[in-house]
Amino acid sequence: MAMCGRSDGLRDGSPEPEARRLDRNWNELLQEIRVAQAGVQILFAFLLTLPFTQRWSRVTDFQRTLYLVTLLVVAAASALLIGPVAYHRMVFRRGARAQLVAAANTMALAGLVMLGAGINGAVLLVVDVLMGSLATVLICSATVAFFVALWWVLPQLTRRELATSGEDAQDLEPFGPEPSGSDGRTPTDGRTTTRPPV
Repeated sequence: MAMCGRSDGLRDGSPEPEARRLDRNWNELLQEIRVAQAGVQILFAFLLTLPFTQRWSRVTDFQRTLYLVTLLVVAAASALLIGPVAYHRMVFRRGARAQLVAAANTMALAGLVMLGAGINGAVLLVVDVLMGSLATVLICSATVAFFVALWWVLPQLTRRELATSGEDAQDLEPFGPEPSGSDGRTPTDGRTTTRPPV
């Protein structure tokens, strides 16, 4: 797999300022969390309605236990993926952007693990109700393998390739250099730019 060359810094070769890198990382995390939250909300709503269906009275003890575990796992995923928003509110304007990005990254990773487990738990529950034991094992094994391949194996292969080629894992800043003036003015347009507070 061919990878484009990367450098640790801006397009002009200068290092990316730490404050700007943290702002960019935070914005990227928010976009990724929004995507994951949509999946959590749909799955959570589906699970919450199951006990009120007519067929619920005929589920087995295993299916009832699996449902409860899956519901709790999805609730944990929801808490983890919404957690960065609450964290940001609590440390707003306290200059804790580095801690915020680190904590949000940890919560997002843990939330994705819980979301993956919840999705596969829901698949196991539905397939177990509809199909026989052999079909349940085969379908759920394939589903788990597919999630692991996409969510863990593929990123790990990319990281290994980057490490082997000696390329830095830092992201590039695609929008040009940070304003260089001491008063926050860019050398080209003279306009003052102010970084929003944490």
